[in-house]
Amino acid sequence: MTQTQQQGFRTASRTVTWMPPGQLDLEQMMALDGLAQLQAMVEGVAPRPPIMDTLDICGFEPEHGRVVVELQAQEFHYNPLGSVHGGVIATLLDTAAACAVHSTLEVGELYTSMDLTTKFLRAVTVDSGLLRCEGTVVQRGRRTALAQASLTDGQGRLVAHATSTCMIFS
Repeated sequence: MTQTQQQGFRTASRTVTWMPPGQLDLEQMMALDGLAQLQAMVEGVAPRPPIMDTLDICGFEPEHGRVVVELQAQEFHYNPLGSVHGGVIATLLDTAAACAVHSTLEVGELYTSMDLTTKFLRAVTVDSGLLRCEGTVVQRGRRTALAQASLTDGQGRLVAHATSTCMIFS
């Protein structure tokens, strides 16, 4: 990140590099179950979604029915009031909850989020430390799944919570 002065204000900039999606053969990915797809991203066999690089998500740990996403809060995540923007927090919650559902997909199954209900419990700033978001599947049916996600700060305090319903299809 670089910092400069502009019109009397300190400014900062950063460069984001990502791998464009679609570089991996979709048939190749669809031959894997959901957990194997997520593990392929962790291992670098498949590209991470660009949003992970845009937000600078630094940790991603998938297992069946559960995913942990980590992010170090930074100034570029801030809203005008000097705390992490609710959209960034919601994105972490959505990622953890939806990827927990993704980890349960069988070969040939797809999914999409239908809703995300979010509760913001405390402000998040750069002083909050490493944010850890754990998503788990509450109930998985044939066509829908209910998942939840909890976001904690570096001291283990709950800062936000969400539930999400996902539709599963072939």
